Amino acid sequence: MKAYVLDTNVFVAAFRSDIGGSRQVLEAARARRFDLLLSVPLMLEYESVLTRPEHLAASRASKEDVSAVLDELASVGKRVELMIRTRPRLPDPNDWMVLETAINGRADAIVTFNDRDFRPVATRFRCSVVRPGEVIRGLAEETE
Repeated sequence: MKAYVLDTNVFVAAFRSDIGGSRQVLEAARARRFDLLLSVPLMLEYESVLTRPEHLAASRASKEDVSAVLDELASVGKRVELMIRTRPRLPDPNDWMVLETAINGRADAIVTFNDRDFRPVATRFRCSVVRPGEVIRGLAEETE
């Protein structure tokens, strides 16, 4: 089974739209169709970003809704201890925890819309960088 780390931008897109690759990836994680790798700093980042007023308004979700989804994902995800620190290899400090979770969890890929920043660094650690649509296509091929 593949192991993925989801960038926060994928969570934001999944919360803001009921359709699209990001929501499908989130639903696939909930259904345990891949190993969702999580770390404490990454979960805190997800919560911090998703509960911003602009994201709550756009998604028509409450803080309680966000907590419920994150709690469910925490129960199906695989916890990763961050033993290896990679700082400062990425332009955005908020991306460091995504990369660190991927490296420490030996992820097959980071799922993100920000491949421009992640790709040069992630490949050094033998980690792919993919968009949500690529994950969905890969999961569909597995079931054929």
